[in-house]
Amino acid sequence: MSLFWRIFGLNAVVLGTATALLLWAPVTVSVPVVLTEAVILVGGLVVMLVANAALLRWGLAPLDRLTRLMTTVDLLRPGQRLPVDGGGEVTELIRTFNAMLDRLEHERATSSARVLLAQEAERRRIAQELHDEVGQSMTAVLLALKRAADQAEAPLRDELHQVQEITRESLDEVRRLVRRLRPGVLDDLGLVSALTSLTSDFATHTGLKVVRRFDADLPALDPETELVLYRVAQEGLTNAARHADAARVEVALTHGDGAVVLDITDDGRGIKAACEGAGIRGMRERALLIGGDLDITDAPGTGTGVGSGSGGRSPGTRVRLTAPVTPSVAAPLPSNPRKHL
Repeated sequence: MSLFWRIFGLNAVVLGTATALLLWAPVTVSVPVVLTEAVILVGGLVVMLVANAALLRWGLAPLDRLTRLMTTVDLLRPGQRLPVDGGGEVTELIRTFNAMLDRLEHERATSSARVLLAQEAERRRIAQELHDEVGQSMTAVLLALKRAADQAEAPLRDELHQVQEITRESLDEVRRLVRRLRPGVLDDLGLVSALTSLTSDFATHTGLKVVRRFDADLPALDPETELVLYRVAQEGLTNAARHADAARVEVALTHGDGAVVLDITDDGRGIKAACEGAGIRGMRERALLIGGDLDITDAPGTGTGVGSGSGGRSPGTRVRLTAPVTPSVAAPLPSNPRKHL
């Protein structure tokens, strides 16, 4: 039934019922109108309006649901759809909207994949240039300073040693940037070793206590999934250090039910659900790249609202990425040396 005939039919039911009541009810209208008759007529009008409003609300409910979904839909949270039942104009409108969401989500995932892959390629190029050009040049400067310091007199030798230390610290910083831009340990030794190196480096430079909990029998993952898990862990730790005001962070990597789950939990100030920055949206885009599900909530067992922990304790934040494992690599590979690192 079309929207026009649906509304027409609902109004016809109300008017027909009112007409039948007037015909069969023992009520007459005097001239002039008596007070009791006026009260009955007004009461009947009110009943008709209420019934008409209720029926119209029921008939237009699919449009209300569609409007609410239109105002809240987020392409970074795929799968939001309305059920399609029956036929008619409203059903066709819902079906068309669902199809439009399918196309938009596919195009968003495709464009995000191209952007992220280009970003990783650019990171790799910059890291390579920093390592080959800047790193080697600073190493040559260090060697030249050492030779000059060995041949210099005492006052100048001390100054050259200070310059050596500054240059060495700068070289270490360049190497750290290279590891952040492109973690070579991820390509060489695998995800567990890369996350171990990342958390150790994070704890050293931030002073936060980091607790690691990695399953020993993780399944083999494709390089793209490993890279997404690593980048999400990197961004989650960065957020904990910059925004959460946390003292302790736990990083867990577990598996089960055909998926690998990365959990990053801190004891900081909790999340602000209404405010998602570029970092969180970047994590969601990376999760879409591998068909994963990213969930950011208050840490379990510490309260349900921001700053609502028991005894005044902050709730903390949990970042959970669930990455599906393809059946072809779902089982652990006994000969893979990565799983023993």
